[in-house]
Amino acid sequence: VQAIPRKVKKGQKKPDPVRVLQQHEAFIERIRSLPEPAASDPGIVAVLALLENFSCRELMRLSVWKELRGNPNLSFRLAGKSELICQHPVVKDSIERLAEKVADSKDKGICLITGEERGISRLHPAIKGVWGAQSSGANIVSVNNKISGKNNAGPTPAFASYRKQQGFNSPIGERPVFAYTTALNHLLRKGSPQRPQVGDSSTVFWAEKRADMETSVVDIFGEPRKDDPDRQTRKVTALFKSIHHGRYVGGDADTRFFILGLAPNAARISVRFWQVTTVGELAGHIVRHFEDIRIVHRGKQPEYLPLFRLLASTAVQGKEKNIPPNLAGDTLRAILEGCSYPRTLLTASVQRCRAEREITYPRAALIKGCLNRATRYSNPDQKEELTVSLDPDNTNPGYRLGRLFAVLEKIQEEANKIQEEANPGINATIRDRYYGSASSTPVAVFPTLIKLSKHH
Repeated sequence: VQAIPRKVKKGQKKPDPVRVLQQHEAFIERIRSLPEPAASDPGIVAVLALLENFSCRELMRLSVWKELRGNPNLSFRLAGKSELICQHPVVKDSIERLAEKVADSKDKGICLITGEERGISRLHPAIKGVWGAQSSGANIVSVNNKISGKNNAGPTPAFASYRKQQGFNSPIGERPVFAYTTALNHLLRKGSPQRPQVGDSSTVFWAEKRADMETSVVDIFGEPRKDDPDRQTRKVTALFKSIHHGRYVGGDADTRFFILGLAPNAARISVRFWQVTTVGELAGHIVRHFEDIRIVHRGKQPEYLPLFRLLASTAVQGKEKNIPPNLAGDTLRAILEGCSYPRTLLTASVQRCRAEREITYPRAALIKGCLNRATRYSNPDQKEELTVSLDPDNTNPGYRLGRLFAVLEKIQEEANKIQEEANPGINATIRDRYYGSASSTPVAVFPTLIKLSKHH
């Protein structure tokens, strides 16, 4: 129902009453054309009776008239019923069959989604909600419209290459196009409980049937909520318990689970990653991730570090905008697939430690996790891995030299505390001067460090 405002704003086109009446009549005719059994549905009969005896003046007397003028989109339901008339099974079935009939009247092709011959959609609706993309929406499937060359008939648009018309370079049926764009817009909507934002990747999760994991994943990887800061810890703790008991809570272990990562790419949307797994397998990969990055920490620090906090620790000044490109998506994919962390994650963590001269809890956890996963997947037969805390039984020469280096630096720090009282400003240690050379040529450096420690 389109309402005609009494006053028209400056620059606004004045509605044509004749056209409004034509639209009203066309809407009635469209409903009358519904085939059986939809035409006999009590809801359809009631809507037709209302529209055929419709009075704008009666509508204007309603208390919601002001709201209708600003957003004149109406639907109907029968009194005492919660279901909309357009949601009645017979009505939905009739509308879908009519839509298929309209689609089939267009140019046909083999749909890439269904594998069936269908009427191909020339343009796809925009997808909104992807962070960094155009606010008006962008497309996953689109073809450039610029002129790419000339032939005997004149300039040829890019989408008409290989003698294919627009839309036929990536043919998808009308109904599948409507289905996938509507579903994505719903999952990406503002406040969606199935969509965390990690770096530049907008990720959505869903299962083939309703499962707690659809929303639990967002609580696990997202930043702790201000109104419930312990929510993430509770979710991860419950996940650990369910895995250690040999099952996933709720009996959803075999339910198929889908993960889609999207990122902006100029005027389009690129698929960063796509994964099909099960709830049980995904739960195992998430638990494995938190076990890999577990490390001793202070009592007030969180037991389970959110992914955002881990990635921010590798960025300059700890800001989200400074997280290295593609790092967030690659790291999230490694966690969800249970594979090695990206090599760039280890590099970024070490570089921030060197630049800021501080080994923080998140960076130490990342370095431990990266080294353990690299060892596990490059040499599956090697069972020895870095532990959560100091391992006095580790006989690896590099590990023991690292312990010795820490002891030597501690001796120097204690000596500097005394010396600073007489000569303030001394803050450089052997870590700043000798760490690189001690790592590459220990046989040449450690005798010098041990000699210096005697003076300290």
